[in-house]
Amino acid sequence: MTTRTSRRAQRASQAAAAAAVALLALAGCSDSDGSASDASASPTKPSGTVTVFAAASLKESFTALGKEFEKAHPGTEVTFSFGGSDSLAASITGGAPADVFAAASAKTMAIVTDEKANASTPVTFARNRLEIATAPGNPDKIASLKDLTRSGLKVVLCDKSVPCGAAAQKALTAGGLKVTPVSYEQDVKSALTKVELKEADAALVYKTDVHAAGDKVEGVDFPESAGAVNDYPIALLGDAPNPTAARAFIDLVRSAQGARVLSEAGFLKP
Repeated sequence: MTTRTSRRAQRASQAAAAAAVALLALAGCSDSDGSASDASASPTKPSGTVTVFAAASLKESFTALGKEFEKAHPGTEVTFSFGGSDSLAASITGGAPADVFAAASAKTMAIVTDEKANASTPVTFARNRLEIATAPGNPDKIASLKDLTRSGLKVVLCDKSVPCGAAAQKALTAGGLKVTPVSYEQDVKSALTKVELKEADAALVYKTDVHAAGDKVEGVDFPESAGAVNDYPIALLGDAPNPTAARAFIDLVRSAQGARVLSEAGFLKP
């Protein structure tokens, strides 16, 4: 009896071992052919359209990053709405559909965060400083911020409500200067265009915009700009229609690749 019981136990043990091997083999086949367990372990890939609201001064660099994003993620499309940060923030809090917001100042980003319209904490990804834009060759021989106070000189500023305008006022205050512009513009690109079209002799804009304009304008640095540097924050929006692609785009902006594109455009590191 003892011998029979021993044999019976041995056969049961062998059967259990065979069952375990079969289960392992089945699991191996499941992993190799892209089973549901494999799919759940891998993150969802970006797809579809991602809509980015961004400050006007980011137009060139973000357009370039958008193309790189689409190339890295076939089947995706990045659409942009560029403009004054305050106007974009108002559109977002008013319900405009967007995935990402990149502002030209923490103050304008606060319009969104105060309304709890963001889904992620804003993170600064770049910085920007002002420069005086003049006509090519600087015919009026503008060499300092004080020169903008000259009688008869047509100067354009951004509206005080937008980041470039707030920075300009901060720089002028630091220099103890007062400038009466021929116009206040709603975004930095509009201010620069006035100089390009010779409708103004000079404008206070960002270094990045002077850089993007190429030989259409000439830039003049001034020391007061060091005290009026703007931080650029970016955030995922709360009602983002495509949060997966939005996060991937934000990751690209904050990556080494994104930093390279921004640096080449004239932005400072955060």
